[in-house]
Amino acid sequence: MATPESYKILVIGGSAGSMPVLTALIKELPVPFPMPVVIVIHRLKNVQSELSALLSAEQKITEPDDKDSLLPGHIYLAPQNYHLLIEADGTISLDYSEPVNFSRPAIDVSFDSAVEAFGKKTLAILLSGANKDGAAGICRIAGSGGMAIVQDPLTAAFSTMPRAALNQCTGLHTMTVNEMIRYLRNISTKINTEK
Repeated sequence: MATPESYKILVIGGSAGSMPVLTALIKELPVPFPMPVVIVIHRLKNVQSELSALLSAEQKITEPDDKDSLLPGHIYLAPQNYHLLIEADGTISLDYSEPVNFSRPAIDVSFDSAVEAFGKKTLAILLSGANKDGAAGICRIAGSGGMAIVQDPLTAAFSTMPRAALNQCTGLHTMTVNEMIRYLRNISTKINTEK
């Protein structure tokens, strides 16, 4: 497994019941965070979404355009109705192909592309959700030697998503939201100390 100082990207996925945890994570994330943060949340495709505005009340969050560069200290929210892929050159690709796990954006798509681009230098968090999207992707990250964190199912409003991951593979780290916050703060401190 990579050391915390070598992580290059943080990818967070969630669905039903994940917003309170996601909001807490963003609120407590050190500013600036020393790597890009990509958030993939399931949203209804034909309903006006205020998600980016809600999250940006805590920190500046942008919905990226195709080919935007991933920059440390920036938080990116997968646009409604597009898969978000992370490229090896550090850019974002937006894709309108078929839904995966009935979802677009799909967490698995972003997790898979992150581990292809950054391998064991990928840090991922899978939150509450009512389907199994993200389970296969976070297992690939764990299998590559990356850091794969799953919300403790006992604290999740909908435990299907984290339980699916825990049932599918080993090497995952189960954490409560407070444990995630402490872990992310610790990583930020270690990376900033290395600079």
